[in-house]
Amino acid sequence: MRLTAATLTVLVLLVGCAPEEPPSPQDQFWAALEALCGQAFGGTVAEAPAGDTTFANRALVMHVRDCQEGEIRIPFHVGEDRSRTWVISRIETGLRLKHDHRHADGSEDAVTQYGGDTGDSGLAGKQEFRADSLTAALIPAAVTNVWTIEVEPGNRLVYALRREGTDRRFRVEFNLTTPIPAPPPPWGATAP
Repeated sequence: MRLTAATLTVLVLLVGCAPEEPPSPQDQFWAALEALCGQAFGGTVAEAPAGDTTFANRALVMHVRDCQEGEIRIPFHVGEDRSRTWVISRIETGLRLKHDHRHADGSEDAVTQYGGDTGDSGLAGKQEFRADSLTAALIPAAVTNVWTIEVEPGNRLVYALRREGTDRRFRVEFNLTTPIPAPPPPWGATAP
């Protein structure tokens, strides 16, 4: 079959008019996090292991502090403790969550960089990260950990942990309706 110039022009125009692919759930999730960049929010514990007082009676603040190409850093302050930063990054197979733990002098904690990757495309408002091999080596009991981050734009952000096969659960909810002043930088980070 021989194509004429007119037929080729029509084909090129039709291809150019093809509808764009809608953003993937992970792209939508990423965009929702990026929309929060620079803002801080207060949170409350919605669920914790029995007897765990780590987060009790302390101000909980998360700050979507650094948004770069392929990486979003979210310090999570517990009272005066600025040791925790969630690091969400894009990887070839999806998204990755790591926990960057530091001492007050900025040095890495012995238990740091644990976390995991998404196993599927998830939902626009919810991504799950299953424990990786580094996590299993650092914290053998955490081999079945699944971390979840949920974003409901204009409403709340949720960070949760469940340890499958056990009753270990942790869930903190941050109120996105009312930004608060940004906290000091997390330990190990430079000032803004």
